[in-house]
Amino acid sequence: MLNFAVIGYGNRISGIVDKLSESGEARLCAVMDTDLEAAKQKDREKGYENVNYYTDAEEMLKSEKLDGVLIGTRCNLHTEYAVLVAKYNLPLFLEKPVSTTEAQLDTLKTILPTMNEKTVVSFPLRTSALLLKVKELTDAGKIGSIEHVQAYNNVPYGRGYYHKWYREEKETGGQWLQKATHDLDYITYLLGALKPVRICAAKSQRVFGGDEPAGKLCAECDKTKTCPESPYNVKKNGDRYIIGPYCCFAKDVTIEDSGSCILEYENGMHVVYTQNFVARNGAGKRGARLIGFKGTLEFDWVTSTIHVYRHQENITEEYRINGASGSHFGGDRNLVENFIDVMKGTATSIAPLAEGIFSAHLCLAAKKSSNEHVFVEV
Repeated sequence: MLNFAVIGYGNRISGIVDKLSESGEARLCAVMDTDLEAAKQKDREKGYENVNYYTDAEEMLKSEKLDGVLIGTRCNLHTEYAVLVAKYNLPLFLEKPVSTTEAQLDTLKTILPTMNEKTVVSFPLRTSALLLKVKELTDAGKIGSIEHVQAYNNVPYGRGYYHKWYREEKETGGQWLQKATHDLDYITYLLGALKPVRICAAKSQRVFGGDEPAGKLCAECDKTKTCPESPYNVKKNGDRYIIGPYCCFAKDVTIEDSGSCILEYENGMHVVYTQNFVARNGAGKRGARLIGFKGTLEFDWVTSTIHVYRHQENITEEYRINGASGSHFGGDRNLVENFIDVMKGTATSIAPLAEGIFSAHLCLAAKKSSNEHVFVEV
């Protein structure tokens, strides 16, 4: 049985812990967190027993005999703890974004020689069945070489970024690092050796934020019946995405609610990516159009479909991906299986640290461009 530990027992990493435990090959043996009572309660509810708890990560790493470590802290702490785990040369499951600043990225690069292939970055889109099929089709030349990419992410659960702690940019790094890090990673994966040389970006804050007092709580508001983002109206409208405690129209909401970037590549082609956090319910959409001379391939994770439009024959092919259910369209399951093999020493990472660093670098370049209204060399 493989023994693993968690540093930062948040909701996202808790889901990965569940999948590792369900495999029957790994067990949670230790947790380091700043709120141990909440961590213990979580384990009691899930039936995890014989878990040791710590408030100091290094003490845990020194005391436990581990086969792997999961990092699920707030985003601005990912780099610090990844470097700590590297001291013990342990396989690592690292939440995205791997860093929130260029200085952190420079620090993280120092552990690449030993940790690149034994770090599984939480990039489940690249491991989902849908994208693997897209990769198979494009590598086989189904549409010819990819000459243009139009990628989009209309986030139907976007309110979580404005009602919860995710609105704190100093902790998350901002919306490029929160969402685009996934999408720019899968685009990089599809394009293979082709690399971007420069990026420009723009962002807008048109919906969330406003004149309500900073830190205002929805529970203290007298606009429950009239505010479209109140828990009352969200539930009444049948929206399944639970919101957080804070008012999303408050003065302390400073992050954007939409953004777009253009990446120019070394061969002259370019990629367009856009994301917004305003779409709701059926308007949610995530995917891309890949355009080549022979054809266009379009895919969407929400519907688990791929369409190939063959230009010279006026034929459309449709692929429906079965078994794409589960968190992140089944990608989390594949990441967990890979991490188990990495802990066993029988495989290397399918989402290595270098890819996490590269994606974060692109996101930080987009952030700089959208803040300063300039092209940024990458």
